[in-house]
Amino acid sequence: MTHSDAQGFNTRAIHAGQTPDPTTGAVIPPLYQTTTFAQDGIGQLRNGYEYGRGTNPTRDALQVQIAALEGGRHAFSFSSGLAAEDALIRAALRPGDHIVLGNDAYGGTYRLIDRVLSEWGITNTAVDMADGAAVQAAIAANNTKMVWVETPSNPMMKITDIAATAQLAHEAGALLVVDNTFASPYLQQPLVFGADVVVHSTTKYIGGHSDASGGAVVVNDDALAEKIGFVQFAVGAVSAPMEAWLTTRGLKTLGIRMDRHSSNATAIARWLQEQDEVERVFYPGLPEHPGHDLAAAQMKDFGGMISVTFTGGAEAAKKVAESTHVFTLAESLGGIESLMNYPSDMTHASVKGTELAVPENLIRLSVGIEDIEDLLGDLEQAIATLR
Repeated sequence: MTHSDAQGFNTRAIHAGQTPDPTTGAVIPPLYQTTTFAQDGIGQLRNGYEYGRGTNPTRDALQVQIAALEGGRHAFSFSSGLAAEDALIRAALRPGDHIVLGNDAYGGTYRLIDRVLSEWGITNTAVDMADGAAVQAAIAANNTKMVWVETPSNPMMKITDIAATAQLAHEAGALLVVDNTFASPYLQQPLVFGADVVVHSTTKYIGGHSDASGGAVVVNDDALAEKIGFVQFAVGAVSAPMEAWLTTRGLKTLGIRMDRHSSNATAIARWLQEQDEVERVFYPGLPEHPGHDLAAAQMKDFGGMISVTFTGGAEAAKKVAESTHVFTLAESLGGIESLMNYPSDMTHASVKGTELAVPENLIRLSVGIEDIEDLLGDLEQAIATLR
């Protein structure tokens, strides 16, 4: 390891797990694009490497890097965020166990828990995670073994008190899991506030360039880490070497990217508030946001995600979403480019008709790092189509 926990975030992002190649001195560790490794004898593994599903030096380096940035002892890199979540739940829970999660959770997470893992005997209750009393009641009413938090949440941008929720979970003997995808480890480290597990879709801000899919789980508990590692090896949803290498490369610039994402998003959120066609702006960086003070206490800055509703209803939201030129209409988020999303028919289509359904007049912005003047100009011409 080439870092110290006492070093700053950007220093760790660049150096953790990135020891120069011992053979050539290459500053960037090589990409180990291989599925298997030569053995020095039967059962005599060279530095513990045997087969790509189990271990790979490129993936190992990324895992060291992610753990260092989240302040965890163990990190696991998966083929996608949902693969990471599935492995975690299968490792930590058993049939008959219960999950409490937010009533505006990411649609893919809810689909996994409610439609896939329910067949395995896992039950769930969706509540407003910002309402501590509701969370406590849901935990107490069931055999709750896991409390699942997104903060900020996707797409309603709700803020949950991590420390207070951790206390509620731990009093009931449950794990607190925090999906830190929207904030990224640069803006927020949930383990510091008492979370037991952090999960990420590394496809988003950690990778940062919309060119590598992946997911991650970070924990401190050695016994839980052993269980997750076994499930990962046994099931095999590991990140491929190229995906891991690209994610490592992206992660090195996370800090400076998040600074720009946050400053651009703050300017856009303030501008959107002034538009007559806008009903409401959901961004924790605005003083009017109900979770603003809590977000300021838990986060270094407020991130690059904004949701906005329009007075003209679904028709207006769809028209704006289809009228931009710099913002690209697409799934996903967290890349250097700005993306526009209509969650009701896109990322959250799977929760239509449930209590997690997204307002049909809402669009979600993933604000990129382009010049702010160009982003504002693009939104201005798109909203002008409503007039």
